[in-house]
Amino acid sequence: MASNPKTPSRFRSRSDAKTPLTPSLISSFNAISLSPRKHPADLSNPFLARSRPASPVKRATTGTAFPSSSGVTHGGVIRKGGIESRLDVVSHDYHPPKVNQNARPELKRSRSTPSTRERTLSHSSSHGDRFITTREDDVAPASLSSTATANLAPTATSSPGHTARLANATGVPLNRRVLAYHEPPPASSNAAFLTTQRNLARPLYSRADLPSSNGTWKDKSRKVPTTPERVLDAPGMVDDFYLNLVSWSALNTVGVALGESTYLWSADSGVVSHLGDAPQGTYVASVDFSNDGAYLGIGLGTGAIELWDAGTGQRLRTMQPSDDAGGQCASLAWHAHVLTSGHSSGTIHHHDVRVPRHLVATLEGHAGEVCGLRWSSGGEVLASGGNDNVVNLWDGRGGDVGATTRGAPKWTKRNHTAAVKALAFAPWAPLLASGGGTSDTCIHVWNITTGARLHTYQTGAQVTGVHWARDRKELVSTHGFPGNALAGWAYPPPSGSSGPRTGAGAAAGSSSSAKIFEIRDAHDARVLFSALSPNGEVLVTGAGDENLKFWRIWEAKEVKKKSKAKQETSVGRGILSIR
Repeated sequence: MASNPKTPSRFRSRSDAKTPLTPSLISSFNAISLSPRKHPADLSNPFLARSRPASPVKRATTGTAFPSSSGVTHGGVIRKGGIESRLDVVSHDYHPPKVNQNARPELKRSRSTPSTRERTLSHSSSHGDRFITTREDDVAPASLSSTATANLAPTATSSPGHTARLANATGVPLNRRVLAYHEPPPASSNAAFLTTQRNLARPLYSRADLPSSNGTWKDKSRKVPTTPERVLDAPGMVDDFYLNLVSWSALNTVGVALGESTYLWSADSGVVSHLGDAPQGTYVASVDFSNDGAYLGIGLGTGAIELWDAGTGQRLRTMQPSDDAGGQCASLAWHAHVLTSGHSSGTIHHHDVRVPRHLVATLEGHAGEVCGLRWSSGGEVLASGGNDNVVNLWDGRGGDVGATTRGAPKWTKRNHTAAVKALAFAPWAPLLASGGGTSDTCIHVWNITTGARLHTYQTGAQVTGVHWARDRKELVSTHGFPGNALAGWAYPPPSGSSGPRTGAGAAAGSSSSAKIFEIRDAHDARVLFSALSPNGEVLVTGAGDENLKFWRIWEAKEVKKKSKAKQETSVGRGILSIR
């Protein structure tokens, strides 16, 4: 029989020493009760703790405590001074659990951090990356397999057959990812014809060749100021595309019509003078100075033409319209002593201001109102543009003249698709530039000798005026909707930037590379009226916002920058009133 192990001597309690018992000690010992008494815990004494429950080893299934089989008394420890304290004694020693020396200690972690095994299983179950890639895996993900779907949702509709039907109906294969990046769709056709048609179908405000919101320059050698040198207040200026209300004379005087009144502003002195008023019941429709700047012709709404002396401010004569003139006189053009007028009936009249019978010829070639007239510098040809989208070139060297003389145009061009108001002859070449209205937005350059169209500029806005530079191969254009801008163009344009259209449905290429500068929002309204200074450097513009603005577009090539800074220009800075 195996004997119970004994406690080593060094761990024995002092009560194991055998002390002889005396009769008095025995009686005292018998008086002691071995049953535990319930005493209220003394919370003030830290050495007296509350009684703790009995050891689980001594509990029985019936809840009754039995004494230990070793026969040792559990009442306490007997010492010379009496009972020292009560102890809870167990029946066996503590044996620590066996520890695997090869196992790694478990690290402390938060609840949100998975264990090493969980991380390993999670990483192995993934596909090695945390983003969706373009490669296709041979093994289907567990979330898409029919077995996993059946295990996660064991319902009547999660059978493999139902899953296969769903996959077939939705077109999602079970062995591929739901989200994946693939090759981009094929690009649209870049055919020139389709691109041109798309560009023509766009509205004006969404076209790519619209000018920017501020002045930009393509030619880095020079910069065009984006702010005007001078601003004049012009109250009462009529906002009408077909009228011509501004002219600049060779004597550096600007004439402007404001409603029924006509005013002159001297650019040299800055003096504003009131020239005169139109008769009651009519208005001023056009103004134009003679070549020497001494006389001013004024076209009225009734079709009559007044001739004024710009120096003295006196009206010299009034040339009444003929019977077939009809309507307002919206355009005027001088050549020497001949004043040409264009009327809303489509007729053009030549008036010799030296003779009493002023009407010397009538030109008929327009079905709509004549809103643009321009003589060449030598007087060889006359260009006219009308509301019928037609440009006519007339021979100015006619034969016999008289009141009944009728002329025919030298050639007629119908390439524009809107009213033609902007006309200008180049001073250094036999070229004519013509600009169309809102539905056209093109500037065509013609050879006046052969009648051939040489180049086309796509401006993207209504063309209201065009002017050639005196000593540069450039031209400037003024525009209405949708930019109210000024734009400068190089001539000839770079190859491929513009060109003639070969058919009604074909269009010229982009003219962005031919554009030298642009000043968007030059006025708050359409820039309808414009005139070039006698030296060809400053452009005056008028608009429905009742302002006249002076822009320095070109500089004379012989003027140096240092002397230019010291030289006082005839057009200073400031804001004045024209009235």
